[in-house]
Amino acid sequence: MRRQGGLFPVLLLALMAVPAAAAEKKVAVFDFELIDTSLEGEINGVDPAQTQRLTLLAPRLRADIDGEANFSIVDVTPVAEEAGKQVLRKCDKCVLALGKDLGADIVVTGTVQKVSNLILNINAYGHEVATGKLVAQGSADIRGNNDEMWGRGVEALWKNTLKKQFTAIEAAQ
Repeated sequence: MRRQGGLFPVLLLALMAVPAAAAEKKVAVFDFELIDTSLEGEINGVDPAQTQRLTLLAPRLRADIDGEANFSIVDVTPVAEEAGKQVLRKCDKCVLALGKDLGADIVVTGTVQKVSNLILNINAYGHEVATGKLVAQGSADIRGNNDEMWGRGVEALWKNTLKKQFTAIEAAQ
């Protein structure tokens, strides 16, 4: 007696055993903000070189996140003007609302705290838009107020801390 069915039932069972791919998370990374607690800032005012460096951190972090499977970057340009009117590090509900307007799943804000011209700290915080829950946070201390050290700092922040936390978000799916 000949059995019917052949390969189709086997393929169907194999497909059912493979877990569904995790949905891609959309991430909005906002520009970093400076917290200058140094005497230098108080005496000399705003340093244009530092202001320029601040603009380089978010794009670099966006590129790192965008390079990860299951994450894509949301363009924050549509809400940049509104974001610029606020101190995002002090208003989680503001950044969550902006993220919701963008259709993001996760919003990331960051700061650079300048203690002195030698001691700086780069921080980043990732919140889930739907719940407001903090899902990623990290800090990197740098020694030196120059382009190279700021770049190394945000790279270390990603590689040593945030990447692991973003990977954990993926695994939790």
